[in-house]
Amino acid sequence: MPSFGHSNPDGSPRRAFLSRTSVYDGGFLTPRIGFVGAKSTLNPYFQEGIDTGDEVVTILESSVHDDHVNRMQKGGVPVQDAIQRGQLKVVPSEQTYLQDNVFVADRMYSTVEGVLEGAAEGEFKSVRTCGDMEWALKNLPGTEDLMVYEAKLNTLALKHDCTLLCCYDVNRFSGRVIADVLATHSHVVIGGHVHENPYYLDPVTFLRKLALRRAPVSLASAG
Repeated sequence: MPSFGHSNPDGSPRRAFLSRTSVYDGGFLTPRIGFVGAKSTLNPYFQEGIDTGDEVVTILESSVHDDHVNRMQKGGVPVQDAIQRGQLKVVPSEQTYLQDNVFVADRMYSTVEGVLEGAAEGEFKSVRTCGDMEWALKNLPGTEDLMVYEAKLNTLALKHDCTLLCCYDVNRFSGRVIADVLATHSHVVIGGHVHENPYYLDPVTFLRKLALRRAPVSLASAG
């Protein structure tokens, strides 16, 4: 299994988009359509983070926390020891992305920024995160700004020692969303290897394109 380490040779941000259509099987990733199998893809990513002394933060809906923890344990990840050490955190989407049942891009950006800054001053100097993006399918208020958040998150990846990984199920999200996800993540995981993403756009370029794509709203007085 190749390394999911933080640094890129050119110093560019390490953002990984992981399509949930693969499973970890016998030391390599093989295409396999399936929601449950796909989640086990992440066990080597979590294990490597713990082995290398990263702070590992996973964010997903509370309803699947038990399944998530059991899956990691079955994959050999020392979950309880890592949680007791404060190295592994399993955080609900409802308390982060969807606090108060609304997604506020700047609030979530500040949350991630706080985690990264706190790690730099704590025991675990580097951070790897995994955000399960299923919450966005609820279409709660503010979700329309998700790609603004994804683009801006790249500025944090440039300033901190971190790996920020996002999981989107390509079978559930629209083609438009997946295209934007590719545009906002510098690297993708394909066939067990971390690849540079040729469709990635720097945050300013992407946000400009996004603004032009959205329907204009007149700010002039109707009177």
